[in-house]
Amino acid sequence: MKGIDLVKTAKMKWILAAFALLLLLSGCSNERESLAIAEQYGLAYAPVTIMKEKGFLSDRLSGVEIEWKQMANTAAIREAMVGGDLDIGFMAIPPFLIGADKGMRWKIISGLSEVPVALVSLDEGIRELSDFTESDRIALPQPGSIQHMLLSMAAEKELGDAGYFDDRIVTMTHPDGMHALLSKADITGHFTSPPYLFMELENEEAHVVLTGKEAMGERFTFVVGVSMDEFSIKNPLREAAFKEALEEAVLFMKENPKEASAVLSEAYGIEEEKIHEYITREDMVYTMEVAGMQKFHDFMESRGYIENLGEMADFTRGDGS
Repeated sequence: MKGIDLVKTAKMKWILAAFALLLLLSGCSNERESLAIAEQYGLAYAPVTIMKEKGFLSDRLSGVEIEWKQMANTAAIREAMVGGDLDIGFMAIPPFLIGADKGMRWKIISGLSEVPVALVSLDEGIRELSDFTESDRIALPQPGSIQHMLLSMAAEKELGDAGYFDDRIVTMTHPDGMHALLSKADITGHFTSPPYLFMELENEEAHVVLTGKEAMGERFTFVVGVSMDEFSIKNPLREAAFKEALEEAVLFMKENPKEASAVLSEAYGIEEEKIHEYITREDMVYTMEVAGMQKFHDFMESRGYIENLGEMADFTRGDGS
């Protein structure tokens, strides 16, 4: 009898183990795969909003749960990507190069936009960079941002010192920077991009002190799409779907500006006519092409903002190469 009981006990344990495994496998099969994408603030990221709202990416990735995030700056995006909480992030070229210099194994998978950026002030006495005093403060997204690098380029040209303003910059998101500038609180300059740039310049006291084009001396991509190497190696089909969807969004904006304006108006909380005026300007260019990499790399390396990259490697792939 004891032998029979032992056999029954062994069979029961096997059945319970099998049942537990079945439940585990069943639970796993019900979990949806996910894809996390992060952008920042401004119309430079408009195709990402279009891609999201029009379903261009979700249509291509049926069964994949897509998580859309908006983050304050590239530092937050970088931390999320290192922590495995983010698959694709949008940022400017300089922060990307700084990340690569620090050992981030990532690449640019697409361009996104070339848009006007400028340093704006409401102070009548500030008309050029030399007019900023030691007590003045300039708001921009973060140290190492594209605005910071453009300001450094211009400072070197006009004042002989790339780091002239490094201790006078204040980290603010574009919305916060615009509010601080227009309320004349804490800052006297704001280096920003659309729509905040256009909105600030509607104030009769506002004027441009420096443009990104003046600082750079050539055209440059303002926003690029970035992914970790590991993600691209393990998910080539998702990456390809992402680039196809983004390209469709860029084309949609070019061919359907009125419909795109309606979508963006709701997303940004700005009047549709204003959005249409903004995105159809000649200087608002949405493209998958990447421009300006070498110029940023050479400047940043020569001034010590990056130290370990040496000759610029091939940091782009696919349609963004």
